Amino acid sequence: MDAQRLKENFAQVAQHGDAVALFFYSDLFLRNPQLRNMFPVGMSHQRDRLLAALGRIVSQVDNLHDLVPFVQQLGRDHRKFGVEALHYPEVGASLVTTLRYFSGRAWTEELARDWTDAYNLVAKVMLDAAQEDAATHPSWWNAQVVAHERRRFDLAVMRVLPDRPFAYQPGQAVSLEVPARLRMWRYYSPANAPRPDNTLDLHVQLIDGGPVSPVLVRSLNVGDWIKLGPPVGTMTLDERPGRDVLLIGGSTGLAPLKAILEQIAARPNPPRVHLFFGARYIDGLYDLEDLQKRSAGAPWLTVIPVVSDHDPGPAAEHGTLADVIGRFGQWQNHDAYVCGSPGMTDATVGRLLQFGLSQDRIRIDKYADA
Repeated sequence: MDAQRLKENFAQVAQHGDAVALFFYSDLFLRNPQLRNMFPVGMSHQRDRLLAALGRIVSQVDNLHDLVPFVQQLGRDHRKFGVEALHYPEVGASLVTTLRYFSGRAWTEELARDWTDAYNLVAKVMLDAAQEDAATHPSWWNAQVVAHERRRFDLAVMRVLPDRPFAYQPGQAVSLEVPARLRMWRYYSPANAPRPDNTLDLHVQLIDGGPVSPVLVRSLNVGDWIKLGPPVGTMTLDERPGRDVLLIGGSTGLAPLKAILEQIAARPNPPRVHLFFGARYIDGLYDLEDLQKRSAGAPWLTVIPVVSDHDPGPAAEHGTLADVIGRFGQWQNHDAYVCGSPGMTDATVGRLLQFGLSQDRIRIDKYADA
């Protein structure tokens, strides 16, 4: 298998954009019409996910250290869709057909063998991980809404109780499905460290045009049931001692950072922690009261609210998160955790790198990419 040949071929195919995923799913459903019911009615989000996953796999095809954990997670996560071993060859056949079609005259027997070998390897890793996970975990958890509070017209904080133990690490995300939007799974990060009562807090902001967030914010009630998928993500706390911590969250990007904060607070000797919580307007700092209560009883914790789109006066710092962190010190010796929109995350990470913080001490989660 020639990794460079795969990368060059995928770069050529990817130039056709959404047409690639559209062709793939059309071919898959024509060959296997019984599979259509496993997917949502609207396929645009699903097509985006396909191209993103393929791009990541191909870009790391010669870096198994990083690729294998990602592919294993894909295998575990696909259990909630009802994917079984018999589906993998069907998907592989449609994938190779799609690649051949968009490669045109560049397609060769060598490329066919490379892609077949690569797909078979990925499929084996996914299937092995799924089968191992099935021995100890369900495909999904049913969870009941036990609290639901609207903090703004477009933002809600909810608490759910899974029907059986749900293990995760602070900073990870979980996918969820609501009955009103079947097969439209979306990722949200629990805003708390694991609790003895097994409940999870979720912070949800309404996304314009989003099919799931309006249901979660406006229509969900206490007593309703949702489904939870297995936890995913690597923005988890580095437990090595002697490392101060910098937490930077935009809007509901606060949620995983709040879970990490709870994990830190449980230590016998917590490190110094600076938490920057940002929003466009002052009412977007929806959880500031709770954060300030926590900091009042924790001398190791400093909370800095930030507002970007108008001057909040003494209530918060004014500016973007990327700008404000530069006014509050040097961060070279900190571990940084950043979560928010892609634009905010990229700008903030860029600023941290300018300050001299090394890339390996920065962990990120772009919630809009969930």
